[in-house]
Amino acid sequence: MALLALGLPAFFNLAQAQTGRSYSFSPVNQYGIELTARYWNPIIEYVSYKSGVKLQMKIGRTSADTTAYVLANEVEFIFSNHMFSPEREKLGWKVFGRRQTPPVRSQIVVLADSPVQELEQLASQTVSFPGPEAPIAYKFAYAQLLTRNIKVVVVFGGNADGALAQLAAGKVAASGINSQLGEGWAKREDRALRVLWQSGPLHDLALMAARKVPDKDVQAVRRAFLEMAEDPEGQKVLAAASATVKLQGNPGFVASDGSEYAAYREFYKTAPTNLR
Repeated sequence: MALLALGLPAFFNLAQAQTGRSYSFSPVNQYGIELTARYWNPIIEYVSYKSGVKLQMKIGRTSADTTAYVLANEVEFIFSNHMFSPEREKLGWKVFGRRQTPPVRSQIVVLADSPVQELEQLASQTVSFPGPEAPIAYKFAYAQLLTRNIKVVVVFGGNADGALAQLAAGKVAASGINSQLGEGWAKREDRALRVLWQSGPLHDLALMAARKVPDKDVQAVRRAFLEMAEDPEGQKVLAAASATVKLQGNPGFVASDGSEYAAYREFYKTAPTNLR
């Protein structure tokens, strides 16, 4: 698994010297490694400086690899929606915020010029997904195919960009995606997608802290994230990061107690065993 660490500017050395606190932050790989770094690096640098708590990004080659770090207790802060199954909620991760974006949806898409018009036409075809850990792009979407008894060949692209690259190359008939990521990819690649199926609305990923992190550090990091959109300097960081991935509205972060993720918890109550 690949490890990506931030090279923080010199003024962060002072913050670390003052506090001595440093933690790993693992955002789920929604994009390729380079694009993930270009989005998150400036945000993490800002939060580190404002909070006085140094965060260092740690991600794996794929979203599943990154979640493996989380499950191995190797990181302290995450941006993820991979922790809402009953088994993983026992690990004690606490939601303290979320990105303030419009609701997202699980979707199964094809290229706009594809002859496929309905899900049933995907029977025996190959369908790409970001990875086995992705609730919105894989679990919700694949569960829909299983419910309809539509048997497909599943392949993983490592992240949303990888899954959609397989679709664009003609290697698969369709892809399961997060609507937000599909829209961003379509703009960056200038390719049109057509939606065959989509779920109801779901909240974007959550900012979470491990239970081992002292509350004062969680609160400092939380405050820096939540106040970012109100700070002129933070607004510039958000605008530049959002433009990089074609994320509309330059969204900042808002408080959350985790209750907004009830739809995920409900899904796991009835999901096929292999998707829990």
